[in-house]
Amino acid sequence: MLGLFKRRPQAAPPANRPPLPADLMRKVRRIEISTKRLVDQGVAGDYHSAFKGRGMEFAEVRPYAPGDEVRSIDWNVTARMGAPYVKRFVEERDLTVFLVVDVSGSLDFGSRAILKRELAAELTALLAFAAVRNQDRVGAAMIADKLEVFLRPDRRRTHVLRIVREALTRREGAHTDLDRGLWATLKTLKQRSVLFILSDFLDSLPQSALKAASARHDVVILELVDPRDHQMPTTGPVMLRDAETGELAVVSGRRARAAHAQHRAEGRAALERLVRKLGIDRLEIRTDRPYLSTLIAFFERRRRRLAR
Repeated sequence: MLGLFKRRPQAAPPANRPPLPADLMRKVRRIEISTKRLVDQGVAGDYHSAFKGRGMEFAEVRPYAPGDEVRSIDWNVTARMGAPYVKRFVEERDLTVFLVVDVSGSLDFGSRAILKRELAAELTALLAFAAVRNQDRVGAAMIADKLEVFLRPDRRRTHVLRIVREALTRREGAHTDLDRGLWATLKTLKQRSVLFILSDFLDSLPQSALKAASARHDVVILELVDPRDHQMPTTGPVMLRDAETGELAVVSGRRARAAHAQHRAEGRAALERLVRKLGIDRLEIRTDRPYLSTLIAFFERRRRRLAR
């Protein structure tokens, strides 16, 4: 994945993690404050209207009334009572939102004001706080070439902060294998969920796992994009470092630019074909543009689609 100007990723910290350094604590707190403000200003409502629960939940049996559908009659109760009774169902709003976050080395890059890793953490926080505000459970998995961390769904604020901290600070330097990491997540995740997958998809397209995920879950892909992921500098020799292996190379910007652009265009076209085939949602979230309007427009499209 040459083309990213980055330091070598750090090894994962031990399971009993020491307190975060003060600068990281401030960053987590800033993300919490900024995303909760957006939730308070209306994102929670937009989110609520865009996603339905797991289906219809049985509520009660009541006497038949003119206009009730015949297919809703509970024939067992009707036989016992000697009069027609119908089953009443309500929409089950209790969602499970699950965030699958790529924590491989490529997310430590950003040519604008924010790294892709920080962008992923902000989006994770925004979606998680919106879910909790609507009394939904939220969980998360951190993946690279395997499942690194699995956080079971919960509704507590402290749980959301744990998810944000993991998304922001966990760095895995191994080669990205989203297919393997996502498969491991699906085997562990028992609840049907709204499944958000956050990654830059630079080196890995999880074809088989994504197909399996879409068969059971409501899948939304958030593709994290930095302009330099797809456009290399045009002048002079450029030293590049692979974010995951640390490999260095010096290339001619002019000669490598066209080949790099073609490679990335082919990768993104493959991703687009896959999501269309599976009928899942995909959003491009960029480091050089505000993401809130993109999310709100997506929620509105979802709401209209569900209202049909």
